[in-house]
Amino acid sequence: MNRTKLTLILLLSASLLPFNLYAQSGRKIATESKPPAKTEPAKTGDDTIKESRIDPNGETVEGDIIKFDTSLVMVPVTVMDRNGRYVPLLKKENFRIQENGVEQKIAYFATTDSPFSVVLLIDTSGSTEIRLDDIQDAAIKFVDKLKPTDSVMVMSFDDRIQVECRATTDRNVIAKAIRHTRTGGGTRLYDAVEDILKKQLKTIPGRKAVVLFTDGVDTTSFRASYESTLQMAEESDAPIYSVSYDTFSTSSTGIPSHGTILGLPLPIPGGGSTRGTTRGEYKRGAAYLHALSEKTAGRFYSGDSLFGIAQAFSWIADELGRQYSLGYYPATTGKDGERRQIKVKVTEADLVVKARDSYIYSDKGKKFAQITRLDQ
Repeated sequence: MNRTKLTLILLLSASLLPFNLYAQSGRKIATESKPPAKTEPAKTGDDTIKESRIDPNGETVEGDIIKFDTSLVMVPVTVMDRNGRYVPLLKKENFRIQENGVEQKIAYFATTDSPFSVVLLIDTSGSTEIRLDDIQDAAIKFVDKLKPTDSVMVMSFDDRIQVECRATTDRNVIAKAIRHTRTGGGTRLYDAVEDILKKQLKTIPGRKAVVLFTDGVDTTSFRASYESTLQMAEESDAPIYSVSYDTFSTSSTGIPSHGTILGLPLPIPGGGSTRGTTRGEYKRGAAYLHALSEKTAGRFYSGDSLFGIAQAFSWIADELGRQYSLGYYPATTGKDGERRQIKVKVTEADLVVKARDSYIYSDKGKKFAQITRLDQ
């Protein structure tokens, strides 16, 4: 009996031995083959430039993604000859940048062929109600004039601020977003500009610009102001192109869209504030749009007619397609809020350079990261 039990125990042990060895082997493999630690993907926020790489000679050109520290100063540049014709095919070596009279080393260079991102900001307040279809047509034609690789973000504002679509190259999506705009009540112009400068532009890497279509008269902003947004504009690295449409003048229906009758303010179509009903407020609005464009090295266009609006959009698309982008790290540190003068020159004679002439220094700390190749 005892011999029979011993025999059964030995047979049972022998049968379990392979399973035991397999289990131990499995634990050993699991221990030696730990999965690699997770790595965070490269971020593409306001500290990323696309379409650039560093070649063997140390020049930053188009091709890769470079992450840079926040002290990089970006300078959009347009070059024309004395007859007003745009000058293409210039190289990094053709440009010189000075800050406060001191020569700076160009760390980033993008040619006129590099993709652009445009934030199209459309005023859809009650004063634009009569012309909205025509405004949408002009905006869609503007987008069609951009290069296929250029992306567009569409935003609208009245008494609300709406992102109609994020930056995309899909022309169908962009057109639908423009057609989706609807007129509302008041005009939160300053709040909309603040939203663009403080938030939206930070989500867009690389070359970028803002195209703002409005009459310039703010009626309902409660966060930002005329002065605060101009200060933000000086700290921005994106040019602002303003297209002003005078909604004060008589509309095609023969009824002034703004103005007074017997000294009483007319109601604004679609509701809203009665602010923005005097010629003085429209002059202030035009001055604001002029200042926005001037401080960011953009342009101001007055579209007093629908033809004028379409022509302005055409000129803007033409300029964006011929704009260079330069970037440099200031050779000396400074204080937050310090104004610094910029001077951009070209080595070729008889050429006219259009670029911002100053900016507000901001010391937000250094943020370095590796260069990420797009073709890897």
